[in-house]
Amino acid sequence: MLKIGEKQELIIIKKVDFGVYLAEREGEEDKVLLPKKQVPEGAELGDKLSVFLYKDSDDRLIATTRTPKIMLGQVNVLRVTDVGKIGAFMDWGLEKDVLLPFREQTRKVKKGENILCALYVDKSGRLAVTMNVYEFLRTDSPYHKEDRVQGTVYESSDNFGMFVAVDDIFSALIPKKELYGDVRIGDTVTARIVEVKEDGKLTLSLREKAYLQINTDAEKIEDIMKEKGGRLPFTDKASPELIRNEMHMSKNEFKRAVGHLLKEGKIEILENEIKLK
Repeated sequence: MLKIGEKQELIIIKKVDFGVYLAEREGEEDKVLLPKKQVPEGAELGDKLSVFLYKDSDDRLIATTRTPKIMLGQVNVLRVTDVGKIGAFMDWGLEKDVLLPFREQTRKVKKGENILCALYVDKSGRLAVTMNVYEFLRTDSPYHKEDRVQGTVYESSDNFGMFVAVDDIFSALIPKKELYGDVRIGDTVTARIVEVKEDGKLTLSLREKAYLQINTDAEKIEDIMKEKGGRLPFTDKASPELIRNEMHMSKNEFKRAVGHLLKEGKIEILENEIKLK
């Protein structure tokens, strides 16, 4: 059986002026053309060739000896070569770019961008890529709790947080409570694993453990206060929402860092503000 989107080892069953026809075995009716420019020099009838199958611009199944950057069901980062009326065209290492339909984009993409995609077969039987990679990501990572990892943010959820593909292949989530700063789809983040779930999915945090993070948070507060003329127009009694929006940290983290600065004698806390000494 000829399999689109995969590498297969097929044999040459017929030679023609414009290439050779390949099949799984002699006498097989199900065959595919390997264009002449792709045929290895000296190839003869009965020789085995490793080829990748896809559809050409005329919607015909075609073979190539090239290996694309992504196979069926796999996830990889591809570059946008152009944006047309039906979607974006992605460089996957073959002569004909692969389509990223508009309906499969989690945000608008631009020419020249590198986008995390998964390869699938659409309803018409053609290969295409999607930015909805969740179901294609693996859950068999080699990582453990407290490991540091790097990944690509591919989806945002108001309810859950940011979904990340660790190493661009493993399924992970940064929950809302562990999410700080301006993180967007497409960003590469470095994070700490706080949990490896039973199903193998990873839970991440962009922050260190509290006792390690406190110095970093204290320095950040100092820097922000200096930018604001040596003061903050609120205290550690402010609402969690205000603190998160202004400082990109939780209220507890803010209070710990403020307490640290107070203990070191670097600040004073007034009724409605904090000032540097």
